[in-house]
Amino acid sequence: MADFDAIVIGSGISGGWAAKELCERGLKTLVLERGPDIDPAKDYTDMKDPWEYEHLDMPKPIEAAAHYGVQKDVYVFFDSTKHLWVKDSDHPFATAPGTEYQWLRGYHVGGRSLLWARMSFRFSDYDFEANKRDGHGVDWPIRYADLEPWYDIVEEFVGVSGEAHDIPQIPAGKYLPPFEMNHGELWFKDKLKANYPERDFIIAPVANLSKAAKAQTDLGRGDCQARNKCFRGCSFGAYFSSNSATLPAARNTGNLTLKPDSIVHSITYDPETKRATGVRVIDAKTKAAKTYTAKVVFLNASTINSTMILLNSESEAMPNGLANSSDQVGRNLMDHVAGARVTGKIRGLDGHYFGRRPTVGYIPRYVNLDNDDRPFDRGFAYQVYTDRSRWTGDRPGVGQAFKAANRTPGEWNITLDPYAEVLPYADNRVRRHKSLTDAWGLPAPELDQTHRANEVALLEAASAEGVEMFKRAGVSDIYVSPVEPSTPGNRIHEMGTMRMGRDPKTSVLNKWNQCHDVANLFITDGSAMTSSAVQNPSITYMALSARAANHAADLIEQGVL
Repeated sequence: MADFDAIVIGSGISGGWAAKELCERGLKTLVLERGPDIDPAKDYTDMKDPWEYEHLDMPKPIEAAAHYGVQKDVYVFFDSTKHLWVKDSDHPFATAPGTEYQWLRGYHVGGRSLLWARMSFRFSDYDFEANKRDGHGVDWPIRYADLEPWYDIVEEFVGVSGEAHDIPQIPAGKYLPPFEMNHGELWFKDKLKANYPERDFIIAPVANLSKAAKAQTDLGRGDCQARNKCFRGCSFGAYFSSNSATLPAARNTGNLTLKPDSIVHSITYDPETKRATGVRVIDAKTKAAKTYTAKVVFLNASTINSTMILLNSESEAMPNGLANSSDQVGRNLMDHVAGARVTGKIRGLDGHYFGRRPTVGYIPRYVNLDNDDRPFDRGFAYQVYTDRSRWTGDRPGVGQAFKAANRTPGEWNITLDPYAEVLPYADNRVRRHKSLTDAWGLPAPELDQTHRANEVALLEAASAEGVEMFKRAGVSDIYVSPVEPSTPGNRIHEMGTMRMGRDPKTSVLNKWNQCHDVANLFITDGSAMTSSAVQNPSITYMALSARAANHAADLIEQGVL
């Protein structure tokens, strides 16, 4: 008899959702997290100010260089947050010769759900049909209609604040009231609509509670205080994380068992039944080994770790790794790509500036849709940042004049920051390194991803069109950053290494995120993605996870699993 009905590997954005749905369906569910548990009273630092830390919260350079060689470059790495990012000295990885990769990650209960930027855009059929339309990768086995009801369910539970709109390439969701646009954004919105009627400018939907609904307050969550400290953990539970929402909901059922400090080595497999039987675990503190068994396994360790777990699960029956008869495990590694900012000033504009609002403006993708063919594939979108400069103590002077000057905001600044889609390339991949191991003796991954001509072309077009939009709007002092594609991994949206598909010969997962080769093994983190689209992907991971978990529960009830 199995120890549990279900095992979920990973407690982050997708694992938390799998756990919640499985537990609410009555399944005794074990969640394995390789990192430590989180105590908000101790581990969240959102109630502290920079001057309560040495060096105004800047990490010590010697410590950062010695232990956080990769993590130290993430934009929210501070002395107050370093415990939420891994020590690269304990968790090494390699890159293929001639390539770079920034693997940015945190190992603790909740994973990167404590660290994400919270932008929550739905995919559309422009995305689900993209591979079929232009021939890259394989066709998604689902369409928007398959995921739409699950987006509804997820958004109503998560609490996504966003404006109602009718933009087919990013379908509107079940939103709480949006955060208000500032005067710089309203000015640019008017200019953009006048000059480019086919382009839209909205407040990006964000998983922060502008006004908590009953689904959130029942879990003790409260309204967003707009303090701009989300990356330190939120003591109000105002942004969605596994810790504030899905894991408490799972715990309330009485069906959840959570085991932190549990590093998954591999998944066990019975070649006679062609089923996964359980999970081999290494205790992070003692290094003792243990195996847990279950009827169904959900793999949600995040793209690269999930890939390594399947590769480590090789056996005589599956010598290339578990569920890898297609040879697709580890291939098609994707991220998004940035690196083409355009900045400028809005002269002569006064008005309010909501400086601590948890979201930004957004221009959705408008290229390569219905009547806009370009000499490249797919598209890009812009995150739009607006602020008022020079009112934070940097004006010289003394006395009353100094104080008055620094209470007065300066001119409006505006930045277009394009994000572009990365195509699925079979030779962008994750492999096991032949000799490098981590502190627990597990093989380290070797990451091999490069951006190609299409990604560069997307950024070049985004840069040129950003300049054109600014000039026609009357933005002054325009500065164009050199087009330099961001390092793979830098956008923290790694995905694609165990893709969904229609054909077991060319994909790892079916339309239910169920392994073609192993019917009781489901994978619903970023590794399941068949293409990257241009939108931030996390809300799609959640919808896929909720859908797959309910399908697995149905199969268990039917006696199929």
